[in-house]
Amino acid sequence: MRIAILEDDPDQLALIKRWIAEDGHDVHSFQDGREAMKMAGRESFDLFVLDWQVPDVSGAEVLKWIRANVSRSVPVLFVTVRDSEQDIVFALEQGADDYMVKPVRRQELLARMHALLRRAYPREEQKRLSFPPFEIDTQRNEISRNGAKIELTPKEFELTVTLFRNMGRLMSRGHLQETVWGRTGDIATRTVDTHVSQVRKKLDLRPDSGYRVVPIYNYGYRLEKISPD
Repeated sequence: MRIAILEDDPDQLALIKRWIAEDGHDVHSFQDGREAMKMAGRESFDLFVLDWQVPDVSGAEVLKWIRANVSRSVPVLFVTVRDSEQDIVFALEQGADDYMVKPVRRQELLARMHALLRRAYPREEQKRLSFPPFEIDTQRNEISRNGAKIELTPKEFELTVTLFRNMGRLMSRGHLQETVWGRTGDIATRTVDTHVSQVRKKLDLRPDSGYRVVPIYNYGYRLEKISPD
């Protein structure tokens, strides 16, 4: 998963970043609110971990901006020293999904993250995905349409799984690159575009077939299911 962290304390940031990275996630860190908002407008993330008291724009304002401009459903976890009931209630009412008071413990932080991610992306743990007429087996790395197997390269298959698991969600090119090629993958942006084009062609993802891949200029892609109507 792709996690964004807003935390201005270098030591705390390094600690939380290491915990989350060791849990197998791609971590992007920011030390001021405006920087986090700028990147959230350009890239997609699976979860935000926000501190409240940070330079420039507070974590509470970042939360409000995310809910108004990015997504009303992406999970947001507050990790902050502010421990009053009033602050906790305010954050939750503004759209935070969970709230932790520092100092945080590693296992509890990861457990709360896992709970938020499971609720937000339940298909991530499924081994077989059904999107009629497509059937996807992630254990065998196979996809079929109306029972006929579709030949895909390994990267095309990973990209297909990512798009279908995130049906209706706008995914940035950077997000797709990290998920399919890894954060250290030294690939050009056009490589993502080329693979999306190949997946669209091989799966015949067009409105007449019930699905379409929508490109968003200078951002990324969204796979949509088309209503029969």
